[in-house]
Formats: sequence, C-alpha cells, structure tokens
Amino acid sequence: MHSPSVSPAHDVANASADDLEAVARKGGKLKRMAVRIPTYMADIRENPAWLPMFLLARTIPGRRAHWLTARKSNGAIDNLPTIFTGVDAETAVDALKRDGIFPDLQLPPDITEEISAFGHQTPCFGNFDRKIEFAASDHRATEDRLGRPILSGHHFERALECPAVRTVQRDPLLSEIARRYLGAQARLITTRTWWSFPTKASEADRSLASLDKYHFDLDDWRMLKFFFYLVDVDKGTGPHVFVRGSHNKRRLKHQLTLLVGHPADEIIDYYGKDSPVTLTGKAGSGFVEDPSASTWEPSPPKSRA
Repeated sequence: MHSPSVSPAHDVANASADDLEAVARKGGKLKRMAVRIPTYMADIRENPAWLPMFLLARTIPGRRAHWLTARKSNGAIDNLPTIFTGVDAETAVDALKRDGIFPDLQLPPDITEEISAFGHQTPCFGNFDRKIEFAASDHRATEDRLGRPILSGHHFERALECPAVRTVQRDPLLSEIARRYLGAQARLITTRTWWSFPTKASEADRSLASLDKYHFDLDDWRMLKFFFYLVDVDKGTGPHVFVRGSHNKRRLKHQLTLLVGHPADEIIDYYGKDSPVTLTGKAGSGFVEDPSASTWEPSPPKSRA
C-alpha cells in the first residue's frame, strides 16, 4: 500500500478479543462504536495527528482539502525497468482519478508462480491471530481442531522473506503510479500476502470479518492499494468488488458516522446498480484502487481455486 504518511497500527488496549467478538455478534451500532474507544485512545496516544485524520478524512470536503497538499511527482523514477508490460503510468492514474480503480495489472508468470509457491509452503496465521499457525493445506484440519471457521490466513512479516514479493514491492512503475496519484510524498507502508479460505462462516463471523457490508478504508488521508491474485479467481472463489466513482463522493450520513461499513442496498441506491465492479481474473492478474472508495471484501469462497 502506498500512502503519504505512515498509518498508525491499531491495537486494542483494554478490550479483549472475546469482548469485541461478543459486541460484534450481539451489540448495536452504539455498542460497536463504544467498544472501539480503547483502540482509538491508543491510536491518539501513539500519534496525535491520527485524530483529525480519523474525524475528517471520512468527509469529502476534508479529503479534498488534504489533496491540496499533494506535491507533483518530478518523474524521477519514470521509465525505469519494470516487470509490468503494456502499462502506462499516466493511463493508470487517469483511470484512478476517474473511477478510483485501474484493473489492468499483470504479474509475470515466474513471479506469480514463486509467490504462489511461497504461499503454499509458508505457514500462515488464521483470522489475524498469531496463536493460530498452520499451513494452507491444513486449513480444514485446523478448523476441525479448533471448532471454528478460519476465513483468512496472513503471513504478516514473513511475506518479505519471498524474493518475488520484494521484487513487486520495489517495482518503479507501481511507485510512479502512487507518486503521480497521491503526490510526490507517497511512500510504501506495508506489503502483505494472505489466503481467503472456503469455509462455512455464519452471518456473525462474516460480520466480524467485514464480509457482509460495503466499506471504505480509513488508515490515512490519501492511500492506494495494489492487489494481485495468486490463484484463478471467479465469481465462486471470493472476488473483490469495487464501487466505481465512490472515491469522489459519499452519502452524507456515511461521512458523519464512526462506522465504515454500510449495507449493500444503501450503496447501490446511492451509486447505482451498475457501479459495482466484480474483479475476477487469472492468477497474476491485479489492480490498483483508492481504498477510500467503497469495496466489498471477498466473501468466503464457495470452493477452492
């Protein structure tokens, strides 16, 4: 992810995971917001500048005002060797400004294969919990052992042990797209690899994982995220869904709430039934998006890719 400044790490200081889970399963909107107050206070103590971002970056006027601070890229890294062919940075940025997304990135086959092999061979952590460590091939057995669904498996810092991941991370074309869109201050924040697993998740589990609502990310004032599929993804294997144009406008009540997730009917009613784009593709296909737009996190895949 590229961003002009480092986003604060979210840490639940005084609320246990069980408390958060209980509220997410049973609590209303006010309780769901209240239980996050310790998290917000920890963020403020760590970085006081987080508070104005958190309050104002969700509003369109606030975001537009902050965009005025963006400095134009000087093109210093333009035309450097890249692993991506047939992609023009200016074309990508034009699409991002217009739609909030550019869907035409493609990893070379050898890079795709190396990262995919790494993902299969390297143990991951289930549902963001470092106590749940397992190989992707042991996903079903791990669910049976724990008696609970595991929707995702993240590699966290282990991702950077893969040379191909570092190659993608350092690619000058991706950096130039970020600099032209976000401003010359843009810099890399984090690089992640993870699995989205097929599982029988309850509605409560889907809610906990933000799988039942459209939402926008609120990690910084200006952001980009680059995504690449490492397996073939169709409509049955948990594709990402993006709402075109939602980076430039937002329903007023969605700007004035502390929640970032919103029901599908509210999003479709406001942006139009043709605005959601379902991003399917072969292994290695990728896209870059402005995550301040509304997206639908992939539902648990119905089958393994």
